[in-house]
Amino acid sequence: MTLISAEGLRVRQGGQIVLRDVNLTIEPGEIVTIVGPNGSGKSTLLRALIGAVRPEAGRVVRSRGLKIGYVPQSLKIDTTLPLTVRRFLDLPMRVSDALAEAALDEAGVAHVAQKQLAELSGGQFQRVLLARAIIGKPDILMLDEPTQGLDQPAQAAFYKQIEALRDELGCAVLMVSHELHVVMSASDRVICLNGHICCEGTPEVVRAAPAWRELFGTGTQGALALYRHDHDHDHDHDHDHHHGHDHAQGHAHSDATLESTGQ
Repeated sequence: MTLISAEGLRVRQGGQIVLRDVNLTIEPGEIVTIVGPNGSGKSTLLRALIGAVRPEAGRVVRSRGLKIGYVPQSLKIDTTLPLTVRRFLDLPMRVSDALAEAALDEAGVAHVAQKQLAELSGGQFQRVLLARAIIGKPDILMLDEPTQGLDQPAQAAFYKQIEALRDELGCAVLMVSHELHVVMSASDRVICLNGHICCEGTPEVVRAAPAWRELFGTGTQGALALYRHDHDHDHDHDHDHHHGHDHAQGHAHSDATLESTGQ
C-alpha cells in the first residue's frame, strides 16, 4: 500500500516554476533520500508533500489516516526563553510523560529531558526535534536536511539512529540531504531532483546514471565509495558542536557535501 504519492506535480513560486512533472511514491518501510543541486526544489517538494505548499498542477495523494512526522531544516529558538526539552515536547499539544520519555529514548537523548533547549549541542537538538516528530508514531518520517551544521561523525550517528527508528517503528523515511555520502550509507532508494526527477533507483543505479554525472560530476565516485556503509559499523560518538544561540548554524563539511541553501 502506497503511503503518499505525487502525480504530475508542478509548483510555482515567485513567478518561477520550481517543480514540474514530478511523479513519485513512498512505500511502507523504505528509506528514500532526495538529492540535487541548490535551487532544485528539494525542500519545496517536501513541503508540497506535507501540504504546506499548494501545487499549481497535479496532486498529492495520501493514504487514509496517514500520520506524518516532520523534522525541519532548522528552528530558531529564543535563548532568553526558559524552555526545557520536556516542555518543548508539549508544544503544541501536551503529551504524557511516558510518551515523551519513550520518544527521547528512541531518539537517543533520554538524558536531556530537563535541560534547557539553549544548552543543547547541535546533535542533541536535532535528536530532540526527531523525538518530537516520532511521538505520534508516524507512518512516514520526513526530514529536511536534518544534519545541516553537524560534522561527519555526528551525521553518521544521526542517520544510524534513523535506520534504527525505521526498524523499530516500521515507518517509511523520506529525507532531503546535501550530504552525498548519505546516498550510500542510509538509503534504499535515491531520487535525484533538479526541478524534475532526473533519475531514481537504488544508490548503485543512480550513481551510474548519466543525469547524476551531469549534475555532480565524476569526482564524487570516490567519496561515495569512501562513505559506503554495510550497516554493521558503530557510530556511537556525537562529535557535533555547541551552537550557542542558533540551532541552524553551519560548520564545514567534506568535499562530498553539496553547498547548502534552503530552497
